[in-house]
Amino acid sequence: MRAHHMSGAGNDFAVVDIRGVPVDMESLSKDLCARLKTDGFLAIDHAVLADFKLHFYNSDGSRGEMCGNGARCVCKYAYDHGIAGEAMTVETDAGLVYGWRLSENRYKIKLNDPGIIDLQRLPNAAYVELGSPGIPHSVTECPGLEWEDKNRLLPAILAIRNAPQFPKGVNVNLYCPVDENTVKILTYERGVEDFTLACGTGSASVAVALWMQGKLPSGRLTALNPGGTLKITVEGKNGEVTALYLEGPVEVIDTMEI
Repeated sequence: MRAHHMSGAGNDFAVVDIRGVPVDMESLSKDLCARLKTDGFLAIDHAVLADFKLHFYNSDGSRGEMCGNGARCVCKYAYDHGIAGEAMTVETDAGLVYGWRLSENRYKIKLNDPGIIDLQRLPNAAYVELGSPGIPHSVTECPGLEWEDKNRLLPAILAIRNAPQFPKGVNVNLYCPVDENTVKILTYERGVEDFTLACGTGSASVAVALWMQGKLPSGRLTALNPGGTLKITVEGKNGEVTALYLEGPVEVIDTMEI
């Protein structure tokens, strides 16, 4: 079996094809993430209602509902290895995700619709879950945000990460507006328990919160993450999100035999 080290806008993953292979995914995820120094583990498996199934694990071995940048990475893997065509359907724990190949190293997915949107979960944090069961994200505006400030901001971030209002934990997303359609984002991820260079579902959650607050009338957001730029499109009517898309770069960094 080969493991592929892949990156989606700086969000790094160990990717393996486990179709027909019995695997202890929790143990393998911790081992490969440590060896490859990745944020998460992605396993491609057989599916009934889709082209393939995505199993997603964080670097600490905990299972996640879904991962936006991870889904874009496995879409590239699936296309490159003949598992799916340029348009594909991915089965995840959070529901079906649809993906498209835009170019060799650029992929777009339709994310799970928000299952929960609570703009006042905390006085300083909105709450967005994508899918059902959903991926939990908090969203907080941080004027003047600089990525170099992360250590100074860590105590406040951990207070949100561990707040009792988020019973299954939460990915913490801080954002700073750059212009009416662009934000700078810093993310601390649950399960990684550290900052990551990009978070697809986190960037999309910021877009959802802004759109719901009337601060993103175009429905199109450019999310500047430390590892790369992501594009999010929010579609909706009558105050409800009806579709959510994530687009960005994907690359294969290395492969190894395991």
